[in-house]
Amino acid sequence: MNIGHIFNLILVYPLLNLLVFFYHYIPDIGVVIILITVLVRLILLPSFHKSLKQQKAMAELQPKMNAVKEQFKDDKEGQAKALMELYKEHKVNPLSSCLPLLVQLPLLIALYQVFIQSLNGSQLTGLYSFIADPGKINPVFLHWLNLSHNNISMAILAGLLQYWQSKIMLPKNKPADATTKMMQYQTLYFLPAVTILLGSRFPAGLTLYWVVTTLFGVGQQYYLLRNEEKIVEKVIDANQ
Repeated sequence: MNIGHIFNLILVYPLLNLLVFFYHYIPDIGVVIILITVLVRLILLPSFHKSLKQQKAMAELQPKMNAVKEQFKDDKEGQAKALMELYKEHKVNPLSSCLPLLVQLPLLIALYQVFIQSLNGSQLTGLYSFIADPGKINPVFLHWLNLSHNNISMAILAGLLQYWQSKIMLPKNKPADATTKMMQYQTLYFLPAVTILLGSRFPAGLTLYWVVTTLFGVGQQYYLLRNEEKIVEKVIDANQ
């Protein structure tokens, strides 16, 4: 059994069967894609929530990190040790922010295969015995958008939403060191540009998934930030 077959068994076939199951009851593939996206995000909610909190904590810790780098600018080993102690003291894991990307990458690959197979009119492969084969899935969303074709407008929308999501998480204070500035620049501008580039080449069904999952992420970030503001307000009120 090769890796590709295992990948299909674990991700591609379950997602395909879920899509076909919902399509029997909701004969609009775009609505089905939105529903599946929301379900996936809800399942992964704990890991995304933890990662967002870690990203915010890292942003707030940036001034102290800059101070450590300045203090140990001629001692890389001492700088690394001091930064690790700083992370430990504030219970921050700098690698945790990569978790959503690591989780989403195989999902994107699996969804790409599912959408290619289900939207191009070919025979569906990998359906379970208890899932009826619909024969052919209509790729048109809301009688308007063909999700089997690439769509530049959807790609631009996905890129703008990616920019919005990145902008929310940027710290209010400008970073002092050039490395951090470059990383923030890449997050704010490079990722949206890549999203537009890829979205303009992929089927619009995959771009629709990216739009919905980004909107979900933005809502989650606003919820997290608002909750923390309420906690701070309660602490201030209690100390007055």
